[in-house]
Amino acid sequence: MSEPRPRIAAIDPVWARIVEEAREAIVAEPLLGGLVHSSVLHHATLERALAYRFSLKLASIEMPEQILREIADEAHAASPSLGEAARIDIVAIYDRDPACHRYLQPLLFFKGFQAVQAYRIAHWLWLSGRRDLAYYVQARVSEVFGVDIHPAARIGKGLMIDHAHSIVIGETAVVGDNVSMLHSVTLGGTGKEEEDRHPKIGDGVLIGAGAKILGNIRVGNCSRVAAGSVVLHEVPPCKTVAGVPARVVGEAGCDHPAISMNQRIDPGA
Repeated sequence: MSEPRPRIAAIDPVWARIVEEAREAIVAEPLLGGLVHSSVLHHATLERALAYRFSLKLASIEMPEQILREIADEAHAASPSLGEAARIDIVAIYDRDPACHRYLQPLLFFKGFQAVQAYRIAHWLWLSGRRDLAYYVQARVSEVFGVDIHPAARIGKGLMIDHAHSIVIGETAVVGDNVSMLHSVTLGGTGKEEEDRHPKIGDGVLIGAGAKILGNIRVGNCSRVAAGSVVLHEVPPCKTVAGVPARVVGEAGCDHPAISMNQRIDPGA
C-alpha cells in the first residue's frame, strides 16, 4: 500500500508540483535519490527546501551549514514575501526558459535561481541591519555562483537570469518585476560616486547577454536592451536599444519582451 500524500496542491500548487516531479525524478533516475530526498522530499514546504539549498550551497569552513540554515529559516519565517518571490521566480523561469521542463529544475540545478534566492536572504539581512552578514552572503554567492548582487539592491519578483554567469548588480540598482536577463549583464556605476549611482530597470525589461547598463539612468518598462550594448542614457518604455553606445533602433516588438524572450532586431521596426 502506497504511503498517503499530503494534500498540499490546493494551498500551494507550486510546491505540490515540485514534490510530484521529485518523486518522478527518482523513478527515472534512482541514483539521484539522495539528492532529491534531501533537497525536496524531506521538507514540508518550499521555504524549508530553499533554506536547505541555501545552507548546503554556501557553507564553508568559515560559516557552517547549520548556522546558514538557521539564518535562512529565520528570514523565511520573518518575511513570507521571500517564499512568494521564489514561487513567482520558478514559474517565470519555467515559462521563459526553453531548457526548463520542470519546476524542480531551478531548485536543484539552476544557479541563477539559487543565486537570486540567496540574494533575497542577504537583502533581508541588510534591511534588518545585519550588514556584515549580508556582505558575507554576497561574497559567498559571488564565489559559488559567479553572480555578484549587492544586498542593498532592490529586485522585484519574476526575475529570470538565464545561464547566470558574470552577473553584476550594484548597490543602488533597482530591478522591476518580470525582468529577464542573460549572462554577463552589468548594472553598474560610471565612477566613484557614493550616492544613487546605478540603473533603474522597469518592469518587463529584456536585457541581452553581455549588456552593460551604467549610471543612475532609467530603462523604461517593457523595453529591450540588445546583447553587447553599452547603455549610458535613459531608455524610453517599449523601445529597443542596441550598440556602443546604445541608441534606440526600434520598438520593443511586443507588449512583454521579457516574457517572449525574442532578441531579434527587426530592421523595419
